[in-house]
Amino acid sequence: MVAALQQQYWSRTMSRSSIWRMLEEADLQPHRSVYWLNSHDPDFEAKARDICQLYSNALRFYHQGRLVICADEKTGMQILQRAYPTQPVQPGKPEKREYEYIRHGVRALLASFVVPTGHLVWNLGPTRTSADWAVHLANVVHQLPDMQRYDWVIDNLNTHWSLEVCRLVAQWCEVPFIPQALLRGVQRRAFLSDPTHQHVFHFTPKHGSWLNQVELWFSVLARRFLKRGDFDSVQDVDTCLCDYLEVYNTHHAHPYRWTYTGQPLVRATPFSQTRRQQCQGRAWFSPRPKRFERAFYPPRPYKRSAALLVANL
Repeated sequence: MVAALQQQYWSRTMSRSSIWRMLEEADLQPHRSVYWLNSHDPDFEAKARDICQLYSNALRFYHQGRLVICADEKTGMQILQRAYPTQPVQPGKPEKREYEYIRHGVRALLASFVVPTGHLVWNLGPTRTSADWAVHLANVVHQLPDMQRYDWVIDNLNTHWSLEVCRLVAQWCEVPFIPQALLRGVQRRAFLSDPTHQHVFHFTPKHGSWLNQVELWFSVLARRFLKRGDFDSVQDVDTCLCDYLEVYNTHHAHPYRWTYTGQPLVRATPFSQTRRQQCQGRAWFSPRPKRFERAFYPPRPYKRSAALLVANL
């Protein structure tokens, strides 16, 4: 940047430290570049607002007999066995896992996250077909308490709006099931999203699966269970994973604090005051004064004498 300024403006010179101070004051990091996924859904704002309203009112809906559920699947969970034993943590040294592994296949976890309570209902198997998804939904409804209405938040995967799911929802809601009227995906999604049904499906917008709260739980599962996994068979991972899920439901289940409201995340949005969001650039408020404030308005000196301070001890 210094070389570019010298080429464009021969009469002006600026040091690297001056440019660094200007960039820091403006919170610009031109050396960084990250990926992002743009949603081209024309109804993104409306769909996101509808889902966020479900999350913000989930507890009140629960007391009124209406339950909000987030459902999705985590596929391709590899069953890895380390070629050599893991070295435990030692003073000054982290845990060491062997890089080489023996692969014993994959598993698919179909999970439904109950938003107001944080509990999880799951099915574990080798596949995630539309029949598997319908069996999972039937298992969830069988385990959940009787409610006047169920709101399901799911993404747009084709297995989530298959004909088997429509048949199951029609049976639950006691409405006629006409396969000839549900030949296209648009018709099936409209049938599942009918607000007059007892079970209403809310589909996330395209490239907006992060609006599904079960994705937050999947990230916790990957960090706490899959990342350090060392399994020698399919039965081993099934047993360990079921034990982990049982312990989670009995001791660690909790609802998530959802802060996104459907509005763009800008610096002036005071939705939280965490240090992490300040570092990521989503919030620009800090108790520390800005650079110009520290230069022109220094803190007042402590005027109490040392003798008075010693007398108060």
